[in-house]
Amino acid sequence: MASFDPLYSLSGLLVGALVGITGVGGGSLMTPLLVLLFGVHPATAVGTDLLYAAVTKSAGTAVHGIHGRINWRVVGCLAAGSVPAALLMLWMMAGVDRKSIEVAHTITTALGWLLVITAFMLVFRKQVLALAQRSMGERPPLRPATIMVLTTLLGLALGVLVTLTSVGAGALGVTVLLILYPRLDVREIVGSDIVHAVPLTFIGGMGYWMIGEIDWGMLLALLVGSIPGIIAGSLLAPKLHERTIRLVLAATLAVVAWKLLTG
Repeated sequence: MASFDPLYSLSGLLVGALVGITGVGGGSLMTPLLVLLFGVHPATAVGTDLLYAAVTKSAGTAVHGIHGRINWRVVGCLAAGSVPAALLMLWMMAGVDRKSIEVAHTITTALGWLLVITAFMLVFRKQVLALAQRSMGERPPLRPATIMVLTTLLGLALGVLVTLTSVGAGALGVTVLLILYPRLDVREIVGSDIVHAVPLTFIGGMGYWMIGEIDWGMLLALLVGSIPGIIAGSLLAPKLHERTIRLVLAATLAVVAWKLLTG
């Protein structure tokens, strides 16, 4: 517990508040914050953030479950792809020198580009969805079996990306699910994505623990701040102009991404 630092708790509070206000996953904010501001090694930052996400998203799962906002078929298809992909990525991470410059560069580069995509989706998600709907409207509707296969492939991609960087399930997952399931309620899509993220991040976090990349003191300090932060953000959200906050957050993520990619 020597690594328990009140500054981690303060960071957790701020990130938790933003997650509560915008709904953007903590990985998009927490992992780069740990790497850039606190100098945490990328592998340790990813592993610790995965367990952090598993704990915080469990509360979201309970809320969506109570309100019946979970489509278990979608969750099952996603997990069918993401869980094997996560296990494969963990096996690969266990077999490399995680402290090497090459591995750190791979993680930070992947993280940087995913932050670029996240920032883009924060600003232009509606336009992307409208373009996708126009394109699909000109074609015959996809068969249910095809949609299930595509959902599983999405899960596979998320398993790789989330296990490598702790980012991707929110910005990418929700957008693609909205394209594949245009008739589902948005709240059901978001709820299903959050539920799927719990086992994915838990498996990833436990895998990083087994290969020695979890800082438990840092994790506890982050949770001490983030849990009240998420509650406060959720209460403040209806009183704030979410569009403005999303634009500021997108700009922040773009700057962070530039810093990660340019080193």
